[in-house]
Order: sequence, then structure tokens, then C-alpha cells
Amino acid sequence: MYEQFYDFTAMPFQLTPDSRFFFGSKGHSRAIAHLIYGLSQGEGFIIVTGEVGAGKTTLVERLWSELDRDTYTLARINTTQVSGEDLFRLTMNAFGINAQGLDKATLLRDFQDMLRAYASGGRRLLLVVDEAQNLSLAALEELRMLSNVTIEEGKSCLQTILLGQPQFRRKLASPDLDQLRQRVLASYHLGPLSEEETRSYIEYRLNAVGWSDNPSFTDSAFGAIHRYTGGIPRRINRLCSRVLLYGALEETHTITGPMVDNTAQELHQDLEGGLSGGPVVPGDDMAAQIGAALQGTPFGFQEDRSQGFADLTRRVQALEDAVARRERVFQRLMDVFSGFNATRQ
Repeated sequence: MYEQFYDFTAMPFQLTPDSRFFFGSKGHSRAIAHLIYGLSQGEGFIIVTGEVGAGKTTLVERLWSELDRDTYTLARINTTQVSGEDLFRLTMNAFGINAQGLDKATLLRDFQDMLRAYASGGRRLLLVVDEAQNLSLAALEELRMLSNVTIEEGKSCLQTILLGQPQFRRKLASPDLDQLRQRVLASYHLGPLSEEETRSYIEYRLNAVGWSDNPSFTDSAFGAIHRYTGGIPRRINRLCSRVLLYGALEETHTITGPMVDNTAQELHQDLEGGLSGGPVVPGDDMAAQIGAALQGTPFGFQEDRSQGFADLTRRVQALEDAVARRERVFQRLMDVFSGFNATRQ
């Protein structure tokens, strides 16, 4: 809807990873450099960690878009809460080896034959395992054993990229994984975007869909987006998409800080079940604040009963305003869909 109102050629803030929207922040550029270096070694493991939504999958999508498809064959595994044996069979299936009804020895022989055939044709296998923090020690050991499968002269044409959340690094520190750690050739932790990078990221994605400063964003809007999202790309996409929808429904061509504040609060309520009408602050507990205000007990910076009730009144009014905004948005959506149906008829 909003892409039509603002005359975009596509949705700029979709959640699905897309290499076309890859933004080369300082951290993402360094991560790509680590991936390229690891691939140049022709063996072992490459590890990239980061918070949920930091852009790890998009990073690999970008890498894959630049690799020679005549040289690399890519296989992906996204289901990682499995046993070591199941992960082994998933890997075989991902590379096109039918594992049904075959024992492990036979599958290993077939896998080695495939490695030999690919190597003779100058090709290499690249295995990407997402959500690596969920892998058991037994599953990680299976991956290590596969990395040991070689062809003539001790060569292997298999490399593995492990993508995981920060806790994956703690798991790797286990003494049981010492042999796997020795085979890690490159490792990088992908951090959040800075406030300046958040602004550049938003503008980059908007420009990719034909943005011509419609809508314009105020400085306070950019600052608020970074404050609410912490510079995590997926959170930025989710919030910006809702802000643009809000702007289109309100038929405004300027995105302001208060608009971001209102949208972030509503998004928080939708996704987290929050009830607070005030700013979304980590640890903010509406129920506790209401109880403290009614009893006249101190909470946060409230100094007395009158201050507590004043704060409660402000929050109730903010909640009523949010409900009113939702009603206006709902009515506009109904008007749009009614017009769409009338056009089709």
C-alpha cells in the first residue's frame, strides 16, 4: 500500500533477506572480507555470529550472489535442533545424495565419490548452516568429521560456514570442540549499526526503490528509529515499514520523530503484548507503575502521590490517543479496500 502512495518501485523494508538490499556498513564489509578470506583457504570452517536480525543471512546471500556458480555448489541447512545422525543425513540430502535406507558408511563413500567428481571438474562444495547455536556437540562433531573427508593427496573441496547467535561462541569454547576450533580459518562477530549508519541504511534501501525524498525524514525521526531498534537491521526494517504505512494512511509526506514514537509504541504493544501508553523503554512495566501511582508509593522518579497520578493520567491519555489513531488507520484501510473492490467489480 505505502509503496504506491510514495511511488516506490518495490517494498524497501521487506524482512526476507535479499542481496539487492545489502548495505555495506563498516561491520558488514569486514564480515564479507572475512568470508572471502576463509573461502580463499579452500577448507575448514568460517564462523559469523550476531544478534537475531543483524544481517547474517543477508551477508551470505550477498556473498553467494558474487560467487562463480561454475565453481561453487551451495547447500543450506536451517533446521539445527536435530541429533548428530540426523544432521549428517540432512547434509547428504542438501548435497543431493539420497540418504533414505542407506547406512552411514555407504553415505560417506558416496559423499567422497561426489567430492572426487567435483574436484576433478574444478568445483567446490560450500555448506551453510544457519542457527548454529542450536547445534548439539554431537552435531558439531559430525560436521567436523565431514570436513575431514578428503580425496587424493589429502585435499578436500568442502567448506562450511556456520551462522549463529552470540551464544554460539560460548558453545565453541567447550573443551570437547577443541579439534573443530583448530579448523576455524576465519571468524567474525557482526555488531549493530551506529546511529549514522542506521540513517545511511534507511536511505540506501529507500534509494534502491526509487525514493525521491518523498517522504522526507526529519533528523529526530532517524534518531528515534535508531533508539528503538538498537541499530539491528531487521528491527529497522520492521519499524520503518510500519512508519511508512502510518505515514501513507495519514497522507503525510514527512516522517517525524513523534510519528516514529507512536508507531514504535504500537508495534511494541502488537508484538510484545505491552500495555504502556508511554515511551517504550526496556524494563518499563505499566502494571507496576499503575499500582505504585494508586498506592502513592515511589516508582522510578515519582516523588509523591500527586506526581504518580499525574503520570498515570498522562499515560492513560496517551493510550486513548493510540486507540484513536488505530481507529483512523482501520477506517482508512477499509476505505482503501472498498475502493479496490469497487474497481475490480
